[in-house]
Amino acid sequence: MQFRRNALSKLQSPEELDVPVRLARPQGRLVLAVTVVVMAAAGFWALTGTVTSRVNAPGLLTHAEGSYLLQSPVAGQVTEVLTDEGRPVAAGAPLLTVRTDRGDRPVRAVAGGRVITLHARLGSVVTTGADVATVERVTDPKAPLVAVLYLPGETAATLRVGAPVDLGVQSAPRDRFGVLRGRVTAIGSAPRTRAQLDSFLGDPGLAARFARQGDPVAVLVTPDRSPANASGYAWSSSDGPPHAPVSGTPVTGAVRLPPQHPVDWLLP
Repeated sequence: MQFRRNALSKLQSPEELDVPVRLARPQGRLVLAVTVVVMAAAGFWALTGTVTSRVNAPGLLTHAEGSYLLQSPVAGQVTEVLTDEGRPVAAGAPLLTVRTDRGDRPVRAVAGGRVITLHARLGSVVTTGADVATVERVTDPKAPLVAVLYLPGETAATLRVGAPVDLGVQSAPRDRFGVLRGRVTAIGSAPRTRAQLDSFLGDPGLAARFARQGDPVAVLVTPDRSPANASGYAWSSSDGPPHAPVSGTPVTGAVRLPPQHPVDWLLP
């Protein structure tokens, strides 16, 4: 009976016009105010704030002219080795002597530079076109090194000339000497084919490593110089390693991308 009387009372005054309406509790208004302030601050940061990111890429230190693989023009047995690894050679200088059916034939350097690796040894048998030496093209042994990084084309397109780069050098432990500072000085206009990588690096193994994800784009990085350091280069540590890195040393480059507004990530 009590429930029925309450129900009839509700029907007689369905709109309860005489009952005051409470829009929100004081605690609810505080939560709403905080939410509005946070959303406004987030929107302001998204429009005016900046976020920086980096792109990591493998590469190596080298001279700007690169290297080449010297191949034997004849088949036969190596009877004489006329140079050593690390020694400079002039264009046309004989590096090896190969005994063939028609007598001894010299294998000469195609271009001047420095012998990095001798693939053929005394007494070994070579075939026509076999790799016998890797020669780095360098006219001045004291010329500063550059770093060449290899990135996928879509990633290289986001980089800018002048962007700062931190180079982790394999021969200089990062926890002791930090990273080598540098800047992007050139970005390749087209991907490098496997043949082009072989020609520049003079090392099919390295070429295969850099081309593992397709034809990469070469990015040239010039390390910052510092006469105050023993290595001659600027490092993130106060002094850096006691010696300069050598050509052919692998590096890992971290290229800083241009700052972006967070709102740019939401726009096409």
